Amino acid sequence: MSDSPSQQPGAIDGNQGWLMPGLIELHTDNLEKYFTPRPKVSWPPFSAMAAHDAQLIGAGITTVLDAIAVGDVRDGGHRQENLDNMINTIVQSGERGLNRAEHFVHIRCELPHHSTVELALRYLDLEQTHMVSLMDHSPGQRQFVNLDKYYEYYQGKYNLSDDEMAAFEKDQREQSAQWSDSNRRTIAELCHAKRIPLASHDDATRAHVEESRELGMVLAEFPTTVEAAQRSHELGLKVMMGAPNVVRGGSHSGNVAAHELASLGVLDALSSDYIPASLLEAVFRLADDERNDMDLAAAATLATKKPASALGLADRGVIKEGMRADMLLVERHFNQPYVQQVWRSGRRVF
Repeated sequence: MSDSPSQQPGAIDGNQGWLMPGLIELHTDNLEKYFTPRPKVSWPPFSAMAAHDAQLIGAGITTVLDAIAVGDVRDGGHRQENLDNMINTIVQSGERGLNRAEHFVHIRCELPHHSTVELALRYLDLEQTHMVSLMDHSPGQRQFVNLDKYYEYYQGKYNLSDDEMAAFEKDQREQSAQWSDSNRRTIAELCHAKRIPLASHDDATRAHVEESRELGMVLAEFPTTVEAAQRSHELGLKVMMGAPNVVRGGSHSGNVAAHELASLGVLDALSSDYIPASLLEAVFRLADDERNDMDLAAAATLATKKPASALGLADRGVIKEGMRADMLLVERHFNQPYVQQVWRSGRRVF
């Protein structure tokens, strides 16, 4: 930071803010909100994509893996109906240069479903597919060990009566028992053959983590316990937690708090998950948190250098000669970070 104005032509006054690498988001389902802004309402695809892209770039995210679910947890759900539409829009808008952030595809495989492998196969050969995650949201395990939280989440999401929710729970348990294990191994084998990075999701026990390592996972998305996070870290899986978990001070599902993993030194990456603006805010909150030893530079790597490294995106994530000039200028007021300007590949996009 200089004490006097620069004499360089085109110099920008940073107003004592921070120049940071563009943020890298590996798992967000934010696009779905724009394609289906209300139940049974479908929005025009390129309008939805433009609004989603604008929100991401305004949050400082210059590289994003849009997470698209295959193998819906509920037949007739809007995810299933929108699947082709969302992926085609991501691909076509990128090919036409319409997006300000760079968008790739992350295929989220909901394992307890008969259609999961067939649907995943349709998208694994896409050039834009940069990651696949394997998840099982059935009750009584992983994210939903706590059945009260399971009922609270799905009754709220689908507006189910108690009887409907009981039938839904029964069906999900049966689907998981029938399909999860075989789908997990089949999709892992397909991804290895195609050299697509794999992520586990909601691992809760050492056994879960060791299975993930055996299947060649490189990223542990949202482990639910300290035990699972520590074992993932020991085995070389990069541990990614939700930035909303940091901002809120804990998990909405009652699982481990991200700040606890940061204090133990086993937090490797952050994802905005369902709130794009949370990614930058979580970086600053972790840097402020006296329970860990991170300064701002170290906390920023959780949303820049480390997620880039996890996926082999070697051209971004740091500000350095020879790298992509993906950057953002950030100011902070009332302890809240505000994105002032964003550049992607050296071109100002916000």
